[in-house]
Amino acid sequence: MESVSRAVIVRSSRVTGLTMDVIAELVAELGPLWASQRLRRLTGRPRIRAVGAGARYRLVFVDRLLATLVHLRHGVTHDVLACWFGVDRSTVTRAIGEIRPLLAQRGCRVEPGAQLRSLGEVIEYLGVSGRTAIIDATEVRVRRPAAGTDSRDRYVSGKSKQNAIKALIITDEEGHLLFAGALRPGSCPDITQARDAGLVTLLHQASGLTILADAGYQGLGAQTGGQVITPPHRKFKKNPPAWWEESFSRHRRAHASRRIRVEHGIAHLKNWRALARHHGRRELLDEIVPAVAGLVAAGQASAPPAVAAG
Repeated sequence: MESVSRAVIVRSSRVTGLTMDVIAELVAELGPLWASQRLRRLTGRPRIRAVGAGARYRLVFVDRLLATLVHLRHGVTHDVLACWFGVDRSTVTRAIGEIRPLLAQRGCRVEPGAQLRSLGEVIEYLGVSGRTAIIDATEVRVRRPAAGTDSRDRYVSGKSKQNAIKALIITDEEGHLLFAGALRPGSCPDITQARDAGLVTLLHQASGLTILADAGYQGLGAQTGGQVITPPHRKFKKNPPAWWEESFSRHRRAHASRRIRVEHGIAHLKNWRALARHHGRRELLDEIVPAVAGLVAAGQASAPPAVAAG
């Protein structure tokens, strides 16, 4: 790819969703990993030609990274990227297949030198830093499984009535992403997803944490010693007293205003077209969700702090 076109992609954050500084960090971090991965692949089998012989790659590492970022950000097809970068479609497909796992392994950066790659690391970080976290789930629409597939209806969401895969999202009180993963079919309840991810066990091993959640997680508070805080229950189903209804509404609004930041974090994720609706294989979301979450977290960590209005 011509250096002029590459510079245009890097300079415009609208194309990749990232600033030049974040892209430079990705190149410095993932470049050696990609090179070592390629060397292992070349030396891991019997060869006739020496390592390094043959034609040079037409799609260098930087272009492979940019193609993957554009694909995740805008959902651009491999055919279009192949025309854009002047290579064959199979080259783009292979490049994205190499870069995407490296992005997924990065985790969410919360501060320089600190990457959170698993739910256990998130809980440990919250325990050390003393921060309050917010938990929620978001759904990514996927293609319906083929007719005759076992458990075909498992992906039908009870909320959206569409085929979807549900991801567990954790942010801090400012909406900065800490974790995205623990994927489950769309029919899985939010509280079951959190239990299956091991959240209850991890909170038993920690103490003094505060995690805000919506009504879909009611019941986790009793199981975690009050560390998961959910909206109050409605005690009166019919004809509640006016004073109680006012108090109930006030507490629910106060709780919702505290946990609204997780919705902002989910919105940042959905700005990446790969998570707005997934048209590929469902298995790829195991890589796409943490990869996009890591990119969003990197962008949030590099953004200048907001200045409060005076």
